[in-house]
Amino acid sequence: MRGLAVADEVRVALDAGRPVVALESTLIAHGLPRPRNREVAAELETLLRDRGVTPATIAVIDGTPTVGLCPDALSAIAEASDVAKLSVRDLPVASALHRTGATTVAATSLLAARAGIRVFATGGLGGAHRGWADSADESADLVTLARTPITVICAGMKSILDVGATLERLETLGVTLLGWRTNSFPGFYLSRTEFAVDWRVEDARQVAAVMADADTLGLRSAVVVANPVPEAEQLDHDLHDRVLAEALAGAARRGLRGKAVTPFLLETFHRETAGASLETNIAVVRNNVTVAAGIATAWAAEAGAPGVSGAPGVNGAAG
Repeated sequence: MRGLAVADEVRVALDAGRPVVALESTLIAHGLPRPRNREVAAELETLLRDRGVTPATIAVIDGTPTVGLCPDALSAIAEASDVAKLSVRDLPVASALHRTGATTVAATSLLAARAGIRVFATGGLGGAHRGWADSADESADLVTLARTPITVICAGMKSILDVGATLERLETLGVTLLGWRTNSFPGFYLSRTEFAVDWRVEDARQVAAVMADADTLGLRSAVVVANPVPEAEQLDHDLHDRVLAEALAGAARRGLRGKAVTPFLLETFHRETAGASLETNIAVVRNNVTVAAGIATAWAAEAGAPGVSGAPGVNGAAG
């Protein structure tokens, strides 16, 4: 596999012990419509820079895993029609075939950690799919987070997934879960679900302290910070519940199973909410990036010395 290419501004920031936040590229290539996707990508990077944090959007460009995209590469990810969607297992194939691809939560987490980045902002995690007990169908995000020392700020996972089963899997896999100023696990489109979180944090310094103590204990798993979308920006509850019920019924009528279910549910959600779910999606990511900026700044202060940006054995692994 080709070596990791780390943008100069990202490497300089890491070497100086300054805050850096990783951003995924699947949202840009596959999660938002054009040209809104390019606008949002630029907005998120600007939001971080305005807070003194270096953004590191991650993708594979012509076969090279790249941490920190130049404007041309960011435009290519946003505008090209043949951008592959890459999870961890796809990375060596994309590298060998010189493909350009957008990285999922799993692939972004892996590449960010290899570059020495400890904080990653995304929208929502992948998780256990509905019917998981029968199919064992779950996202690679879960097992990757179990073995990757990174802190992921997210708004839970979409309600089309099995939230309860996902939380059980995170516990089994040893992934630390924190509620950001909440005792309720967020539901991506909605600020809360029926599921509680065991641990609540109130500020970025507490998250940084958890990260530091995880390193001291030698843990190699992720810390997930569940950050609810503000109530004023969440999807209308009645609309959410109606569309979800209709989408699940539609999938059942069509006899959809396994991997065919999730794309159908997402397509139905986006269509039947007349764009409202898209606006909530953008609000989710914007909110998570803001929280991530504070956590990355606190982590840079916690790590202290220049060049210290992550767990032992991670910093400097980009070569």
